[in-house]
Amino acid sequence: MAYAARALGVKAIIVMPGNAPKNKLEATAALGAQIIIVGPGSEERRLRAEELAAEHGYVIVPPYNDEKIIAGQGTVGLEILDDLRAVETVLVPVGGGGLISGVSAAIKLSNPKIRVIGVEPELASDAQASFRTGHIVAFPAEQVSQTLADGLRTQSIGAINFEHIRTYVDDIVTVTEDEIRAAMRVLSENEKTLAEPSGAVAPAAFLFHADQLPDAKIAVAVISGGNIDPALLAELRSL
Repeated sequence: MAYAARALGVKAIIVMPGNAPKNKLEATAALGAQIIIVGPGSEERRLRAEELAAEHGYVIVPPYNDEKIIAGQGTVGLEILDDLRAVETVLVPVGGGGLISGVSAAIKLSNPKIRVIGVEPELASDAQASFRTGHIVAFPAEQVSQTLADGLRTQSIGAINFEHIRTYVDDIVTVTEDEIRAAMRVLSENEKTLAEPSGAVAPAAFLFHADQLPDAKIAVAVISGGNIDPALLAELRSL
């Protein structure tokens, strides 16, 4: 968001939680955005953004609960199909639901036979709970903020995202914190697949939960971010 604003020569105000990794805060500021710090809850970020928009006339760019955001994220699904037409299963990380909404719609509307599986940290498995119960379930901020996967610390999925997930997603599985770390360690062996915790969640499901996944000869696990904290990377490589 900060990069796009700088490229267009417009002001950007980014509302971020105080417990966001230091490297993400610094990178956002370095791109010229003004950062507003709030508490760890995703609801706090939404409410603060709405307050700022009402006070100053800003345009809100939601992180996931928005049709245009979903459409943009869906290009990931189209790229998967372009690169690997024979794919049978696609694993996608789930936070607020923007990425999986777009990817699942792109995949299923192109080939309904391909299975799309969401993956969440156990500590932030509100999307799985919502998927299983048939209504949106919210988790407390104190719980979801404990997961290492900072990009997936949302308390609930968006209403628009929930409808996409119910329509296009086949299942949602969860992974533990230890499994996320182990997947990060495996991915870090190749600089091209170096992943932050949120980006390693889908590969963690592929590595450790094959028994919960559809049988498939060709599967894709989306690595959704590489902004790993250098200290965390050093820690993983020292084990």
